[in-house]
Amino acid sequence: MASLPSSTSAGHAKAKAFGISYFLLAIAVVVAVAIGIIRADMEEHQRFFAEQRLVASEQLAEVSSKLTTKITGNVNLIQGLVAAIAANPDMTQTQFEALAERIFSVPSQLRNVVAAPDLVIRYIYPYAENEKLLGEDYTAKPKQSGSVMEAIKRRQTVVAGPVKLFQGGHALLARYPVFRISNGHFWGVVSSAIDAERLYRDSEVDTEQQPLNIAISRRPYPAAKDVFVGDPSVFSQDAVRSEIEIGSDTWYLAAVPKKGWLTSPPSILVFRAHAALIAFFIIAPLIWASRLMRQRHRNLMELQQREEELGEVSHRLSVALEASGIGVWEYDPETGNLIWDKRMREIYHVPLQRETFSYDDWKNALHPQDMDAARQGLLETLANDTPYITQFRVVSSDGEIRHIRANGRVYRAPGRGMRVIGANWDVTNDMLLQAELLNARLRTEEQNAELRATRRTLEHQSLHDALTGLPNRRFLDQFMEARAATDAGQPLAFIHVDLDRFKEVNDTLGHAAGDEVLRQTTTRLLDLIVHDEFAARVGGDEFVVITSGPNIERRARELAQAIVIALGRPIDIDGHKCRVGCSAGIACQTKATEEPRLLLVNADIALYEAKKRGRNRLEFFSDELRMAAVLRKTTSDEFLTALEHDQIVPFFQPQFDAMTLDIVGVEALARWRHPERGILAPDSFLDIAESLNRAADLDAIILEKALSQSARWKALGLSVPHLSVNISAQRLKDRRLFESIEKLDFKPGHLAFELLESISFDGTDETLRTAITQLKALGIDIEIDDFGTGHASIVSLIELGPKRLKIDRKLIAPLESSPSQRRLVASIIEIGRSQDIQIVAEGVETDAHIGILQNLGCNVLQGYAFSKPLPASDFITFVENWQARDGRSMRSAARAG
Repeated sequence: MASLPSSTSAGHAKAKAFGISYFLLAIAVVVAVAIGIIRADMEEHQRFFAEQRLVASEQLAEVSSKLTTKITGNVNLIQGLVAAIAANPDMTQTQFEALAERIFSVPSQLRNVVAAPDLVIRYIYPYAENEKLLGEDYTAKPKQSGSVMEAIKRRQTVVAGPVKLFQGGHALLARYPVFRISNGHFWGVVSSAIDAERLYRDSEVDTEQQPLNIAISRRPYPAAKDVFVGDPSVFSQDAVRSEIEIGSDTWYLAAVPKKGWLTSPPSILVFRAHAALIAFFIIAPLIWASRLMRQRHRNLMELQQREEELGEVSHRLSVALEASGIGVWEYDPETGNLIWDKRMREIYHVPLQRETFSYDDWKNALHPQDMDAARQGLLETLANDTPYITQFRVVSSDGEIRHIRANGRVYRAPGRGMRVIGANWDVTNDMLLQAELLNARLRTEEQNAELRATRRTLEHQSLHDALTGLPNRRFLDQFMEARAATDAGQPLAFIHVDLDRFKEVNDTLGHAAGDEVLRQTTTRLLDLIVHDEFAARVGGDEFVVITSGPNIERRARELAQAIVIALGRPIDIDGHKCRVGCSAGIACQTKATEEPRLLLVNADIALYEAKKRGRNRLEFFSDELRMAAVLRKTTSDEFLTALEHDQIVPFFQPQFDAMTLDIVGVEALARWRHPERGILAPDSFLDIAESLNRAADLDAIILEKALSQSARWKALGLSVPHLSVNISAQRLKDRRLFESIEKLDFKPGHLAFELLESISFDGTDETLRTAITQLKALGIDIEIDDFGTGHASIVSLIELGPKRLKIDRKLIAPLESSPSQRRLVASIIEIGRSQDIQIVAEGVETDAHIGILQNLGCNVLQGYAFSKPLPASDFITFVENWQARDGRSMRSAARAG
């Protein structure tokens, strides 16, 4: 039955597709014409835009050429003056002015010229406007000395800038190193200022006649601060670009038309109108012809469809009866005859060849238990002319029982008596299915009961810790949500407990011992809390105890003190007496609107304070602790910004030979140049760097900048033989450490890493030991910082083999007044001498310190008696002065000042 409608639908679909085919040629032509017009339109736009860019590129190239020509011309004008000075280095100011006046008589953008023998300005032109420059020392101004030193180093002219002049305006600075012709010795530097505004104006960078909006930057893809001419946004537009070489620098030019790029050619409307007209004359005739052919085809298809529908309805009726499995019967009550179709004979298991049946054939097939009801229903239908609707069982000749559903109606045909016609269908499978479904429902209900019990068990497990049986973090979260959603009763208090030495038990006795510690901890907590309190395990060794009541602060204090005392008692694990101890932070609800989640955060803040103050204690949360936590968070965010914005800088504290007082080294110390709080020492941010796991980045920045300064000292002829840089445990474990070291330029034996005594002698950490060995193999010395305050043994010291030991300042400070302290320091110095390890004394602040340490045989001294930590520029000045004069007199003068 289903196959015929499908074939008919398919025929209709084919007919529809065939009708559409008349338009395929027209559609193809329309698509082709549309594609052609679109491509032509796009090519016209591209051609017009390319012409605009070509014109703009030529205009920008002209500006670039003018800039290059004028800068080169200005630089070359001064070359004659430089040559004259090289030939006559002893010329007077009058001679200098005469030569300069001739040069300035030539049209140019020169603003002034100065000559600086030995890098101190002695000659100026014009004199009146620039008299303030007389006597200026380039070496005293680091901002100006960079390009000067670069010119001297290269022995050629260097152009820098533009820079802002104190006389007003901006200028390019050309630096000319001058060497005497007579002996080739360095005489000094000649500097000329090229007026930037005149240069831009004369080069037509930004004039009314200039059609381009031009911007100039020192970077090809600049930030706003890198653009020194024009609008920085030009670089982010679809600009034409050019670049010019200015000495050792490169200028990047970008330009767009001041009126913007025109998006469409002026003649585009005419072009489109012509294209549309051509397309119309091509497409219109094709569409008209296609419509006529399609109408003819539609008429033919309608006639064919009506013929198919008539045949389909007739076939559908016959197929429906066959496919449904329904048997049709007709009963004549006057004669008792029955008419059964083929399906009825199959249902009642009678021969298919039999043609005639009677009422008795039906009655004899009925199941004995259903016979009366089935016969009574038929009699009522005949008597009352009501529908015959019933269900009964029949028994076949072989004893098979079938369930039959019957439906019949009374009808009276003209010229004939009463008849009952109806249908039977076999519902045996339905009845069996219903029985199976009933059994399945009963089994399902039983399984649901088991699942509910299992779910209750799983819910309990999901809300409780498997090891201790205590409520877990999920239970605590649900408790806090429920408490926040209801009206508060008694105020709450959260006690956040953390075991102090749990990790040591795990590391030394194993995880099984750690589990036993947690179980015994749970037992002691449960012994302390009452029925309306509960304890939850929220982490590896963290617990939260919740209590409530009218006098909540008193109860919380008493309970927390009891917990600290109880957990401070020894725990017996397989004969080992383990003292774990704990710290507790308490947060009490002070007002009904205070949410439980905030209490948990506050308790955690108080716990952090308890651990910071020495552990095995309790702390109450307070507004001061909140402010400290907020300050720590703010400082953490600012520190991350400092790493990204180059606010971390090295300060340098020199180290001196104890006997000669010569500078023999320097220690690079991290400082934070905070934009609001000024220079901050490491104690303000080192703990934060460790907690953020950014200590390795901090060490890397200081190392890189310190080595850069060391190269600068060498270039200036300063002798600083040894550079020490602090390094943290995080940095030693950083896999990027050795990759970055391979990229650094340093001489073996010149660089040393300072390690805290607690880091260096951690014998359980093989990773640190391996890293130290690799550093020594690369020629980097190892120094032990703050020696005498840690827990290192002499054996581990010998195994490490450091180059230097730095005695902590806490041991140096009492040397003058404490003989026992002097003996301790003397012992450390003797240990170093016996192992060929140099001893460095930190915190040397008085002459008495110096004398005592010299007598004890200390090798190197470092401290405020000589110099405080200095920024890079001040350190250069200090070293120059120290090495130029006698070190002892310098120190005395410094102390007197």
